[in-house]
Amino acid sequence: MGSLDNFLMGLIVALQPANLFYCFIGCVAGTMVGVLPGIGPTAAIALLLPTTFSLNPISAIIMLSGIAYGSAYGGSTTSILVNVPGEACSVVTCLDGYQMARKGRAGPALGIAALGSFIAGTLGVVGIMFLAPLLASVAIKFGPVEIFGILVLSFTMVTYLAGKSKLKAMAMAILGLIIATIGLDPIVVTPRFAYGSFTLMDGIGLVPLVMGLFGVSEVFLNIEEKVKQEVFKAHIRGLLPNKQDWKDSAFPIARGGLIGFFLGILPGMGTIIPTFISYAMEKRFSKHPEKFGTGVIEGVAAPEAANNAATAGSMVPLLTLGIPPNVVMAVLIGAFLTHGIQPGPLLVKEHPEIFWGVIASMYVGNVMLLILNLPLIGIWVRVLKVPYGILFPLILLFCLIGVYSVANNIWDIVVMLAFSVLGYLMKKFNYEPAPLILAYVLGRMAEESLRQSLSLSRGNFAIFLTHSISCGTLIIAFATLLSPLIISLLRRSFGRSKR
Repeated sequence: MGSLDNFLMGLIVALQPANLFYCFIGCVAGTMVGVLPGIGPTAAIALLLPTTFSLNPISAIIMLSGIAYGSAYGGSTTSILVNVPGEACSVVTCLDGYQMARKGRAGPALGIAALGSFIAGTLGVVGIMFLAPLLASVAIKFGPVEIFGILVLSFTMVTYLAGKSKLKAMAMAILGLIIATIGLDPIVVTPRFAYGSFTLMDGIGLVPLVMGLFGVSEVFLNIEEKVKQEVFKAHIRGLLPNKQDWKDSAFPIARGGLIGFFLGILPGMGTIIPTFISYAMEKRFSKHPEKFGTGVIEGVAAPEAANNAATAGSMVPLLTLGIPPNVVMAVLIGAFLTHGIQPGPLLVKEHPEIFWGVIASMYVGNVMLLILNLPLIGIWVRVLKVPYGILFPLILLFCLIGVYSVANNIWDIVVMLAFSVLGYLMKKFNYEPAPLILAYVLGRMAEESLRQSLSLSRGNFAIFLTHSISCGTLIIAFATLLSPLIISLLRRSFGRSKR
């Protein structure tokens, strides 16, 4: 049978009443997980896994998959409304989504986030249907050498995440790299900068880092500045994006979806890196890059499309190779194994109903999420009208619960508070948090892939030039870094020739 016939078979499986019900449960739970700061799909799937033991394998996997991609939908809500990323992949959405809310455009921001997520997520499912075997064969060729090349290229995006000062952006990126080195050495497993603390031996967690830099620091700043309530008022009418919003968002959604899907396939990429890259690309292509960070809808559409498409893309190596490309998929593969199912090349032959049923359920789930999220936009916008005396303590409470629930470690709260002070000072002195987060996410992965590559080559750096993919990405990275200088020199020479 062809891909379309197999998909129709999977759709019949996904539309069975029991599977449809559990798909709905997974989507609702995923949205709630995304909205609530700090919990994340990894912890949610791990917590709910025991509840699926009595279910048949198809229903269980469909429900847990719904949590994985549903959280990407819900994560934008708190990012836009209160500048607290509900999910780590929604960090970039804070940059422009929150500013749109401050301008009274929370409705269109939430609307384009939901619609862009639906479009990109649906295209991602289509990509899985037709491109899974081909893309899986490409992804399996990516070893540490190729991954390092991709990560170096990703590092160049720091320059496009900069606000007015590229020097400050680079300073924040260096600080992010330093923070990434805290914890156990990824190769020889010796403590670094831990000072005898078991919390620091595990490294600085992404959740306390993000909650501190974005959530708690914003509360401190608003309390100090005594922001007027009127700034955050939003009207329920006009929630759907207008024609101009669609005109501005169409290409960012398409580009973000493509970037997210293809990077989501690669091991280690996850859903965070594609959002940064898509945001940086839109800023690079924009005719008004200086407006990014002030509330432009492209800054919401692109990363939201990227993180949903990346979630779909990450299912490709999981289903076809049995390789989890990120932490969420690693937990999900544990769910497969718990139910006696081995994901990999034989899954489509031995359990076609599960393989195609899960893919079809993602399409059904995307429709459910769109139907669920659009009517709820008005309810979420009403959060903006909550008095600050109630809203700010609630934000702090959610941040504290979210951070503590990840590892049940009270010292993670201390780490969050420390970074909230740092975030407050950064905002006071106009330092951008986005380059720090990007460098932190990429830093440990880059170090690990670099050292693995050098171990393979016995310390010979030429290994990065002998692999075509790595060599190509490094050339593009250095060309990207040098492009402003080259453009400046060309403009000067062109100006002189005119004279």
